Amino acid sequence: MVSTIEIVLGLMVLVIPMVIVARKLGLPYPVLLVVGGLAVSFVPGLPTLALEPDLVFLIFLPPLLFAAAWPISWRDFTANLRPISLLALGLVLFTTTIVAVVVYVVIPNFNWGIAFVLGAIVSPTDPVTATAVASRLGIPRRIVTVLESESMMNDATGLVLYRVAVGAVVTGTFSAWNSIFQFVFISVGGVVIGLAVAWLVNELVSRLDDSPIENTILIMTSYAAYLIADSLTVSGILSVVTAGLYLGRRSSGLFLSETRVQANGIWQTLSFLLNGLVFILIGLQLRVILQSFAADSLPTLIWYGLLTSLTVMLVRIIWVFPGTYLPRWLSRRLREREPNPPWQYPTILAWSGMRGVLSLAAALALPLQLENGLEFPQRNLLIFLTFCVILTTLLLQGLSLPIIIRRIKVPGDGAAIDEKAQAHLEAALAGKSRLEELAQEEWLAPQKELVSDLLLHYENKRQRFEAHTRGQVDEVAEERALVYARLERELLEAERLAVVQLRDTGAINDEVLSEVQRDLDFRNLVLEIE
Repeated sequence: MVSTIEIVLGLMVLVIPMVIVARKLGLPYPVLLVVGGLAVSFVPGLPTLALEPDLVFLIFLPPLLFAAAWPISWRDFTANLRPISLLALGLVLFTTTIVAVVVYVVIPNFNWGIAFVLGAIVSPTDPVTATAVASRLGIPRRIVTVLESESMMNDATGLVLYRVAVGAVVTGTFSAWNSIFQFVFISVGGVVIGLAVAWLVNELVSRLDDSPIENTILIMTSYAAYLIADSLTVSGILSVVTAGLYLGRRSSGLFLSETRVQANGIWQTLSFLLNGLVFILIGLQLRVILQSFAADSLPTLIWYGLLTSLTVMLVRIIWVFPGTYLPRWLSRRLREREPNPPWQYPTILAWSGMRGVLSLAAALALPLQLENGLEFPQRNLLIFLTFCVILTTLLLQGLSLPIIIRRIKVPGDGAAIDEKAQAHLEAALAGKSRLEELAQEEWLAPQKELVSDLLLHYENKRQRFEAHTRGQVDEVAEERALVYARLERELLEAERLAVVQLRDTGAINDEVLSEVQRDLDFRNLVLEIE
């Protein structure tokens, strides 16, 4: 009998070829992983592998949300707070309401409470898919910021609405004022707990000088922020996101350079494995869900699922375009501060509403019984409809989004390139200025040739990046930089082979090889960044 652990390990191995194929095809990899999970779910003799909601909320979500929040620019986040809020708050409320109205009217035996539960479940977009799309398709940075920030913040909004709606169904009572209080308490409480946890981590790490320990603390921080907030019945998601934003903002001055280099690799690997596994597990749920329905009812259920999915997608389109242009039309001050973006920008936002693991986990977490002991009404149907929305949005929007982006020729904002050139220029000027000061020091007096070589290096960097900031390209400087980088890579490879040869002949041990090779790798990494 195959054990659950063996199945999970086999699925993790399956992730790798699927992601490779997805990247070759230029597709967001969650799409292909869900399809792969669907195919695997119908393999004869495969044991049923149910996706436990507690496992998703506790094991998968904290590190994935923390890793997504870490690199987000606080400046860009605050600069785009208005569109992010319109999507993360306004659109979630709008989606919940419209979906509730549609399913209440169309689906028999759906009361308002159950309808609003479904609306809250399918209202938030998926942060994992949004990040995968943003990182692979060359979308302008402003859209990336809005997509990633929305997908993290609307998770909290959706789950708060979910708690309120489920509570109303379970108890049979609903209070508008109590719901508003819960929303504020859960949201603000999550932010406060996240800040408190991040502040404690900041104080702890500032007293350390050990990269492995610092990175271990970072991984545990995501779980600590979630568990503490959840135990206090506030938003664990907002707590994790807040902690990630805070520590990501302070990372440049808080952590050792080696910690930051290690953290980048650790989080990329961890996110890759967790993302891959969770999307395959979503696909595997189809067989589990279908087993709860009679075969003759499936056509009607599929129709309900398609109707719910189309409603979710249309509601986003209806919201995004007026939300982009109407405020500017009403406010001259806003028009002057933020001119109308190209039509391609809202088009991408409107078609990037893929749903994922959070929605399915919320559906699976529905209680089995009401307060009076009766079964939770339409629980299996709610789970089935949620799965239909996830599958339809991932396949339809996920597969078509890369094509749409290529066809509509999205104009780039050039902000990332300009700012990177400006940063390199200021760094080169600062380095050159400090070198000129140090050249007067006695300890450098015998090393005039060394100082001259370094001054020439910084002058070349200054010329190159100064041209970039003017929107020009100094072909001589660019050619020199390319030749220099290629030459240094050749030399670094020669150094690496020489050190490996020493290890192979027994002149040095593997520990010495690792230390020297790490220094060579860092130098090679600098060449790739520049």
